[in-house]
Amino acid sequence: MLHPTLRFLLSLLLLTAVSSPLSAQLDLASGTTGAASAKVTASLVSELKVAEPGKPFRIAVKLDHQPHWHTYGKVLPADVIGKPTSLKWTLPEGWTVEEMPWPDTHEVPSTDGKTSEGYDGIVYLPAKITPVANAEGTAEIIVKVDALVCDPQNCMPAKPEARISLTLAEKAETDPSVTEIFSQIPSIESSSLIKPANAPAKPAVTSFLSGLFIAFIGGLILNIMPCVFPVLGIKIMSVVQQAGEDKRQVLLHGLAYTLGILICFWALGGLVISLGKAWGFQLQSPGFVYGLCAFFLIFGLNMAGLFEIGASAVGVGANLQSKHGLSGSFFSGLLATVVATPCSAPFLGSALGYTLTLPPAQAMLMYTMIGIGLASPFLVLSLFPKLVSALPRPGAWMESFKQAMSFLLFGTVAFLAWVLTGMIEGQPMLFTLFSLVIIALGCWIYGRWSLPHKPARTRTIAVVLTLVSIGGGLAFGWPQVEKGPVNAGAHVEGGLTWEAWSPEKVAELRAANKAVYIDYTAKWCFTCQVNKRVYKDTSLQKLITDKKVVLLKADWTNEDPRITKALSELGKAAVPVNVLYTPNQSEPLILPELLSVDNVSAAFQGL
Repeated sequence: MLHPTLRFLLSLLLLTAVSSPLSAQLDLASGTTGAASAKVTASLVSELKVAEPGKPFRIAVKLDHQPHWHTYGKVLPADVIGKPTSLKWTLPEGWTVEEMPWPDTHEVPSTDGKTSEGYDGIVYLPAKITPVANAEGTAEIIVKVDALVCDPQNCMPAKPEARISLTLAEKAETDPSVTEIFSQIPSIESSSLIKPANAPAKPAVTSFLSGLFIAFIGGLILNIMPCVFPVLGIKIMSVVQQAGEDKRQVLLHGLAYTLGILICFWALGGLVISLGKAWGFQLQSPGFVYGLCAFFLIFGLNMAGLFEIGASAVGVGANLQSKHGLSGSFFSGLLATVVATPCSAPFLGSALGYTLTLPPAQAMLMYTMIGIGLASPFLVLSLFPKLVSALPRPGAWMESFKQAMSFLLFGTVAFLAWVLTGMIEGQPMLFTLFSLVIIALGCWIYGRWSLPHKPARTRTIAVVLTLVSIGGGLAFGWPQVEKGPVNAGAHVEGGLTWEAWSPEKVAELRAANKAVYIDYTAKWCFTCQVNKRVYKDTSLQKLITDKKVVLLKADWTNEDPRITKALSELGKAAVPVNVLYTPNQSEPLILPELLSVDNVSAAFQGL
């Protein structure tokens, strides 16, 4: 039997998943490869214009990379994180293909300010083709490239395709236009041939293990991100309460908390993989945000001492050996994951991007490692009881500490209510705020009259009134979204004028040869709000004015398929994303996730 609060959160998660339009999510799934293919294109060149049946000849896959982008070689060095490039050939029946040695890779700029080993510019990947002995007429050769294309800011999968048609005749005829190209490629006789090109490539074990480590570190860092910080108060109280208790129960609580995190990560990861949803998608649902707002208000009042409902609901109960206490720890794990989704902490963005290049099973393992990283501090305390024993002993001070922690939850309520102002406008938002007052009234009734020393009739009436108040408040304030123009009009923020983003606006400004800076943001994204401090710098404002940069804001607070598609074309699946289009440049400069005056100024000074 699930705890009522657990059922409440799972219902909210399910409601959001069902309510998101599938068509918009499919745009994200399909857009990445197409966008990445523009970063690297493929074509086929043959040393022959006319091939002779049964006689082998050389062919090469020409990869043409956009400036600052690179792909990887056939085999990755041990210290390189990436994905090996592979080729899949489609040939006429009976024809064979064997790969020849590829050119040596060289040092290329990579993400996070590091260097890597790969290919950039133009590179030719040779192979040996042998037609069937009775071939005649014309034949078409097709190759599909499977690669990871990266620049100094991000990576995305690329699968460009190339094809070429050849004529068959009794005598082969070379193509003089490619003589210089094939003079740089070893002859068939002098080169030692590699395994058949269609044979499966050796897995990049080292690269994947490195990715798992990065995922773990990203999940660990989430514990100190502001998105998760309010939940830390709940977890701290739980650990303190467990000091000196039965060590087996301490371990069970740690495992229950970890299981709650993992199940939530598996559910969200499954939706991201199967439906192509964006990370943090549930926070684009006004109903889900409102539900969290009401939820944190109720438990903030509980921690402040207005009423007691049994701390099993938040995993900090006094009776740690009861079933409810374990379900509370499990629920705390679910809650920690839900409030962590709007965060894109250091390392986490790279880990989430890397999952786009992996098969579903490996991608789910990446999500598992992120979850373990998030759960690891609490889990370590549970596995090593001596660390728990080193914490302060339970005492009267804990009540004051618990009440102080409630203000973290009230701060979260304020933040979520502000997020709702970007989703709900006018009178419906007023109703939503009043509904929170009604819910608080229900909590006060419960705390005032549903006390053990009160008569049974009084307690029953109090419970009924409480349920009516909370249920009525939720019904009264449930967000009523009034559909209207998205991103309409310009506005001033931080001393700068931002115009509304749209694909048409971007195309118009770029056609006029203007510098365009786009801030892809959302109210529920805390990192996005931190980044806004940068734009208040007067020297940066002057630089933007001097360079005549047009500022566009793409607000993703509410679901917008156009923004989802634009992000996917940039190889991104989450905000914040900040890009600068410079005149006469086809590709934008993508800035780091965490902005500073220095890195934004450096981008504009390059204009």
